[in-house]
Amino acid sequence: MSKKVYVTVNAVFQPDGTIQPLCVIWEDGTRFRIDRIFDVRPAASLRAGGAGIRYTCGIRGTVSYLFLEGNRWFVEAKKPV
Repeated sequence: MSKKVYVTVNAVFQPDGTIQPLCVIWEDGTRFRIDRIFDVRPAASLRAGGAGIRYTCGIRGTVSYLFLEGNRWFVEAKKPV
């Protein structure tokens, strides 16, 4: 089971209107550099609920989803059991 965790994202806004996230900053201030963006598309978060623009990112060798929901960024985080 997952939950939505809103995060800070450093991003570049390109002249053509696209947004390129560069770094995710976790709740505790830990920074995770986005190594690669594999895909960008409108999609729902099936694990945590919500929808928006889903960025499929490579972060530290792992594929992760980063969502832009309106004007807020969130990731799917595991709920503690």
